[in-house]
Amino acid sequence: MNGGFRQSMTWLHTWSGLVFCWILYFMFVTGTLGYFDAEIDRWMQPERPPAAEVPLSTSLPVARGYLEREAEGADRWILAPAHGREEPQLRVFFQMPALENGEAGADERPRRGNEDLDIGSGEPLAEPERTTGGGQTLYRMHYLLHYFPGQSGYRLVAIMTLLMFVAMISGIVIHKKIFKDLFTFRLRRGQRSWLDAHNLLSVSSLPFQLMITYSGLVFTVGLWMPMIAFASYGFDHAEADTVLEEVVGDIRVERSGDAAPLADLVAIAEDAEREWGPGQMRLLEVRMPGDANARVFATRRGGVSALPERLVYDGTTGERLQSLPAHANAPVAFAGTLIGLHEGHFAGPVLRWLYVFSGLLGTAMVATGAVYWTAKRKKTTGEPQSRGYRFVDAVNVGTIIGLPVGIAGYFLANRLLPIGVEGRAAWEVHCMFIVWVLCLLYPVVRPRAKAWREQAWLAAVACGAIPVVNALTTDAHLGNSLASGDWVLAGFDLSALAAAAAFAVLALTLGRSTKAPEPAPLTTGDEVAAP
Repeated sequence: MNGGFRQSMTWLHTWSGLVFCWILYFMFVTGTLGYFDAEIDRWMQPERPPAAEVPLSTSLPVARGYLEREAEGADRWILAPAHGREEPQLRVFFQMPALENGEAGADERPRRGNEDLDIGSGEPLAEPERTTGGGQTLYRMHYLLHYFPGQSGYRLVAIMTLLMFVAMISGIVIHKKIFKDLFTFRLRRGQRSWLDAHNLLSVSSLPFQLMITYSGLVFTVGLWMPMIAFASYGFDHAEADTVLEEVVGDIRVERSGDAAPLADLVAIAEDAEREWGPGQMRLLEVRMPGDANARVFATRRGGVSALPERLVYDGTTGERLQSLPAHANAPVAFAGTLIGLHEGHFAGPVLRWLYVFSGLLGTAMVATGAVYWTAKRKKTTGEPQSRGYRFVDAVNVGTIIGLPVGIAGYFLANRLLPIGVEGRAAWEVHCMFIVWVLCLLYPVVRPRAKAWREQAWLAAVACGAIPVVNALTTDAHLGNSLASGDWVLAGFDLSALAAAAAFAVLALTLGRSTKAPEPAPLTTGDEVAAP
């Protein structure tokens, strides 16, 4: 880091961005797709019924009846009526008491259940034979990295998030003309064009990138400062959890041992909606149902914060006892708001698309930064490139284009793998990574300019094949989904076609921009060409 302050910041920005840029790219791509996880879930299991809207007076008795049959004596029930994309079906959850020491299976975790219910029969909806990880698997990839054992992937993502924040702050420092960079793009100027594209994407999406990165750090604060979090409690997790409940304004409910009938849950839900407005009651949580100390927590829907407002009722009389605000204090409000902004659950359709668009800008920002590194160091003297340069250039091709091809392979595997095959959901993911690895290997044996163009065409074909294969294997194709107004299924297919068109345009652009003689493959040591 020679030179002045800005030169040092340039060095820091370059290397904090480059060393792990491909993991950051993976996080951006899968995290952006995660904003449509519910829609992806539905497309990958088209046999499931579409989202339903059922009155509380109908759905809550059905849910209560199931829980009384299947979860008598539970410590906790959750009844979540069907409502929109987040809860497309009536859902129930229960948690049985932890087994005491000496009982059979005392070392096991508490017994739990989580079911979607048929509103007519009150029984769990039959699981489709087409088992799948769906959009939730893609969403979890962006913070768990899938194949990493235990918490190691989450810890690596925490480090990546910190490096991303460092790269952003140092990038702001080195931009003397940040507003000029927002409106500057010089086409067909080699490395200058790549730098302009990187600057343009960085500056135009800067508020979103700062928010998403800083809120990601808030998510992982326990990994960065565990000693501070638990040292005051002698590293006693039980005591720390008790204090945390007090900090966030929660209430601990203890079982009295005296049986008592549960209050009318429909009346409680209706009271909550009179307080908040129609459709604002998201779920009911019943703690210690059937006990004299039972409490019912009504949770409010919506709001930016990840910590919602709640009303507390006596579980035997139905009397409202108190209101728990979303934010018990300023630090909790700050953390809850940042986490809520990061997750985006509050976003409606327009704002959700804005989240996706901003995520795509961030994805392109990382990609153009990686390509600019190689474009700046490309030799035009005919001398062999260094191994480091050739490695970065090859991985750029295999990741920037190869990862979308792999994700297209994930969706195609959902339609092509045999229904009912053992480990089907896991094999969908394996197919995704197998395709990605093949795309990473391809630039090793092909000249880089050709590899960029050919893999772009491959991505166009793979994305375009998704609605075609869908039409050949299911009834959930565009012809039916458009006719029935099912915009979740139709939107997925149309988005795949839009992605195919974008990659086709990229392939044509790369074809026009590579007029120079083709470079040799990576293994020869000859000069390579940037896209």
